[in-house]
Amino acid sequence: MAAPCLVLQLFLAGVFLVNRHTHSATVRVFTENEITKYRERVSRMFHHAYDSYIQNAYPYDELRPLTCDGFDTWGSFSLSLIDALDTLAVLGNYSEFRRVAHLLIDKANFDIDVNVSVFETNIRVVGGLLSAHLLSHRAGMQLEDGWPCSGPLLRLAENVANRLLPAFDTYTGMPYGTVNLRHGVPSGETTVTCTAGVGTFIVEFGSLSQLTGDQRFQYVALQALKALWKYRSNVSLVGNHIDVQSGEWTASEAGIGAGVDSYFEYLVKGAIMFQKPELMDQFREYYGAIQRYLNRDDWYFWASMDKGQITLPVFQNLEAFWPGLLTLVGELDQAKKSLHNYHQVWKQFGFTPEFYNVPTNEARKNREGYPLRPELIESTMYLYQATRDPVLLQVGVDILESIEHSAKTSCGYATIHNVNTHSLDNRMESFFLSETTKYLYLLFDPDNFIHNTGSQGTVIQTAGGECVIDAGGYIFNTEAHPLDMAAVYCCSTQKAQDDVLLQEFHDQLDLLALLDLTDSKYKKRFRKAKQEEQEQDTVDRILSLITTGDVFKHKQGTLQRNMGPGVGTIEQVALDDDEDMVDGRGARETTNVTEADTGDDTLGELGKNFDTHGISSGGIDGSPGVDVGGGAEMPGPHDEDGEKETVDSITQETVEHQMEELKRRIVMHTDTVRQMTGTKIAGYGADRHEVVNLDAKLQDGQKQQQQQQQQQQEQKDIQAEGKDPQLHPDSHSTSEETVDSSSTVRPDGVTKQPSDLEKVQAAEVSKSLRTLERFNDFLTEMIAKLEMGGSVSADDQAVLMGRKPLLDDAAHSGAPDWTTLLRPYADVDQIVRTGSSGHTEEGDELWLNRLLSQGAPRRPRSRQSSLTCTSQKFSSRLSHMGQMFND
Repeated sequence: MAAPCLVLQLFLAGVFLVNRHTHSATVRVFTENEITKYRERVSRMFHHAYDSYIQNAYPYDELRPLTCDGFDTWGSFSLSLIDALDTLAVLGNYSEFRRVAHLLIDKANFDIDVNVSVFETNIRVVGGLLSAHLLSHRAGMQLEDGWPCSGPLLRLAENVANRLLPAFDTYTGMPYGTVNLRHGVPSGETTVTCTAGVGTFIVEFGSLSQLTGDQRFQYVALQALKALWKYRSNVSLVGNHIDVQSGEWTASEAGIGAGVDSYFEYLVKGAIMFQKPELMDQFREYYGAIQRYLNRDDWYFWASMDKGQITLPVFQNLEAFWPGLLTLVGELDQAKKSLHNYHQVWKQFGFTPEFYNVPTNEARKNREGYPLRPELIESTMYLYQATRDPVLLQVGVDILESIEHSAKTSCGYATIHNVNTHSLDNRMESFFLSETTKYLYLLFDPDNFIHNTGSQGTVIQTAGGECVIDAGGYIFNTEAHPLDMAAVYCCSTQKAQDDVLLQEFHDQLDLLALLDLTDSKYKKRFRKAKQEEQEQDTVDRILSLITTGDVFKHKQGTLQRNMGPGVGTIEQVALDDDEDMVDGRGARETTNVTEADTGDDTLGELGKNFDTHGISSGGIDGSPGVDVGGGAEMPGPHDEDGEKETVDSITQETVEHQMEELKRRIVMHTDTVRQMTGTKIAGYGADRHEVVNLDAKLQDGQKQQQQQQQQQQEQKDIQAEGKDPQLHPDSHSTSEETVDSSSTVRPDGVTKQPSDLEKVQAAEVSKSLRTLERFNDFLTEMIAKLEMGGSVSADDQAVLMGRKPLLDDAAHSGAPDWTTLLRPYADVDQIVRTGSSGHTEEGDELWLNRLLSQGAPRRPRSRQSSLTCTSQKFSSRLSHMGQMFND
């Protein structure tokens, strides 16, 4: 018995080699004119089917091509019209696209009491509307200002998707199979759903979330995928039906065809669209199991999901999508082999039956039909784009000729009832307009905009910044609705985060160093010298203010900040808009910036209040210098004549108003971060490393300063009596021969020299300001990121809780970490209350009073980034927080 089998195998192998050699020798090479003619034939095919639907079936869902009328199938919402809309754009019929789009916008109504398939409604209606929305720019429709993040077609898609959401309200997160568009899940609805009906949402729902900002859609789609992954078998296979409440498999046959197919497809496409490598990892694990258990001579059979034993050796028509999916992941050899098998079936019957028995080479009984499915031509189009193998064009010609010959009627194209006899059924499914004709057209149109490889694109301006669209990279959903990934990304929170990173990269980019046009050692020395010069300038200016007694006034053991334009040089230290990237981490050059220069952020907002109290903004109107605080004339910006300008004095009422306003704003930042993250901020008692108590340091310094002043007075007394200081060492003479540039002249004419202690104080304040301004930047950007749907990274949480320095260069630059400055206020923990903010107003007040004694936070840097996308929402939240604080 073995010998005859061996002879038969050798004979078949010989026939295969002969056929392969003959096939290779007779490969048809298509000319450009021939390809154009086939493309035009496909266009005529589509328009014959489409016009027949419009004339005979609209507004019903589908056309009946034998009786030339229509009927409702999936929901009574003109399904074929929605499915065909983006095909009009792909074929270049933009005028009809615009007409139909306006028709849908004006008349589409989904508030109807009808039960629909959640799966079919998603891929056909939501997918079709999303694709049409994204193609409306190319089709020349009048767009809203917020496009692509808004638009009437997008709102229709969102409307439908919202009506599908109740289906996901299950114990496992996997959706029911049916939902009523008006009332939700029908009473008594079965809990059993096919695998594809669970795992085919991420492309449409993910895109909808990115475009609208409503993260519910992407969330439920991902939860459903996670559930399927959780319930896979020990050999990494899944069945084709599952109970969405219990997670139990009700049909345990594993395969790649009906009931499962698009689950695998959406793992790959979801990974590509939304940069989720975990989805691709899941597909790869499934693929390994499929190759091991289901693959037999490049056919994929059905098997037990638990043990991998073959149970059904058939090829299903729906499985013909598999070579196209393998092409997307780079498995070209396997894709070619399987597509060759499927093409042989087509050539045997002129079509591919729904079920084909591989061992007997027969169409399975009662499954002999072909409803004009697109899967084989879909894979052919993908594989041709990847290989340009002319054999694949011949596959397309075979499909085109068969449909034209056997399925065409006087009003459309009809389903093949039996592939053996080519008898017809009275139905033209909507996917013939959406998928079959579209893929055929794209096969014969190598220059279609869908095939753009990124060599060209369109730049648009949106509220979120500049975007590039129409650059290719379209992802087809499982109903062949193309989605422009670039346009979807344009509205996403990921773009917002990427814009920030790009801006930071731009700020830090050093072309001279990149091109090796400068000496690195010289550049390093130059930067170090420049940084030291800037830091010394900061210290000198603060020191000048300290020695006059006009900035910090000692009150009850705490240094109170005197806020106002008269001491605007403090703002000059902290609020520099002209950012000069001194080092790689963003140290800034400090320049003279008055309150009028600070815009409308944090402290700049305070500057707007000056005139309401009858106070002139310092020197802006050219007014002369006046007495400030203790009577010293404060230096101001130079006017055009080079003369120094000064500012009016400030009343105590104004100062207190500024203080309260500043307190309120800082509370908004810290409270918002605490509410949105649930993280306990380090300033409120978190454990951390040993730190320096600045308050205690400065208070001790006051005592030393008083002692030093007393010693100076004693020396003056000695000099007045004519005694030689050298002969009286116990007098502790501290007179100096020179006056340094940071000395200050008092109103009484006495030159006040800064003491060593005062220099230390100035340096400490300068460092503290530098650290706190970074911390305020950090809080502001954290809030913006959270408002845009981002999450708190482990590093950010570590910073908030004081377990990690805010800047890695803190030790190098000499600036203390922000937690160091907040360490003295750990006792605030004693007055913590429960509630939305987690802290008492008294606690915040105490914390702020002490925080302000260290210096003011700088205003956030202005960046050309997508933070502007959320400015309205951000301002609204801050306003609400401020009202809560006032109350």
